[in-house]
Order: sequence, then structure tokens, then C-alpha cells
Amino acid sequence: MKKLIVITAVSLLLTACATPTRYVDPAADTGPVTMTLDYRDFERAADVAVQDLLSSGAVANPSGDRYVMVVSRVVNDTMQRIDTDQLTKKIRVSLLRSGKVVTTTAVGVDGAEDQMNEQIRELRNNEEFDQSGVQQKGTLQAPDLSLSGKIIQRNHKVEDEQQVEYYFQLTLTDLQSGLAVWENETPIIKRGSNDAVAW
Repeated sequence: MKKLIVITAVSLLLTACATPTRYVDPAADTGPVTMTLDYRDFERAADVAVQDLLSSGAVANPSGDRYVMVVSRVVNDTMQRIDTDQLTKKIRVSLLRSGKVVTTTAVGVDGAEDQMNEQIRELRNNEEFDQSGVQQKGTLQAPDLSLSGKIIQRNHKVEDEQQVEYYFQLTLTDLQSGLAVWENETPIIKRGSNDAVAW
């Protein structure tokens, strides 16, 4: 019984000493900077890329229509396990809001991003469904542009510290000609203690 009381008391003491969990407002976050990539880095890289892309004129369609873009492969060449969608989703949202680009989910490097594009078309000629509401042939829009890229990490020793360099490299390709119509590289450089983990 004494052992149980001691264990309970120690558990309560440790819980009372723990830092309480709290929400962080991304717009006002002045918290510590980590050597690894965090949400602020993805936000910054996406913002820089979108502003550069919009100001370049590469997505200004002469006809006034919006370009259809597909997201190709964005390679993670860092020591961290990251989801590159964290970058591409921010870019897609900003471009959609700009009114210049829409993104297709009907095609992708590994097949349709949204499998429902294909599955809904399997309802054609199915007698259980009202065919007037089923998507007909020839309605999907082929992409005009493809966004691809790479995130690179390089570590260096600088005097008594370490420097970690991240490079967000993006390319926009005109799928009709196969030519890159826009390219951008956003570096994010961090320097800190050798004890800090960069992976």
C-alpha cells in the first residue's frame, strides 16, 4: 500500500511540474527556432515562391482563363521525414486564391490524386444510377502546367556551431512545350549549437 501511495505521489508531482500544453498562434509565434524544418519554414518558402511566380507573369494566361496545373513529384532530399504536401498545398491554395491557376486532382505522378475522378465514371451504364447525373466522357481537363521540385539539406560546421542549409527548389513546366517557364530556389539557413538535432 505504501508503495502505491509513493508511486501515485511521484506521478502527481511530475505531472504538476510539466509544462502545460497550449495553442500557438502561427501569425504571432515568436517561440524558439529549431534546426529542423518547422511550419514557419514551409510557410516562408511557399510565400516566397508564390509571390515570385505571380510577379514573373508565368501564370498570366493571355486568354484570361485560368491555367490548369498538376503537382508532379517534389523530392525530399533532407535527413528529415517530411511530407512535401506541406509545401505544395500552401502553394496550391495561394495560386487558387489568386485566380490565375486551378489544380487538377484527376492526374498525378502515381495516378489520380483524388481517386473519385475515376470511380465516379465507372457508374456509366450502371442501371442503378440516373445517367443524367453521371459524368460523361470528355469532361476532365488536362493540365497545362506541372509543378515539381526538391527540398535539399546541407549541414556544415561553422567554428563552434553547426549551420544547416535548406533549399526549396521549384520548377513550373509548360506541358505543351516541355519547357520550364519558371524556376525558384528559396534558401533557409539556420545556425546553432552542435548539440541541436537537425534530423
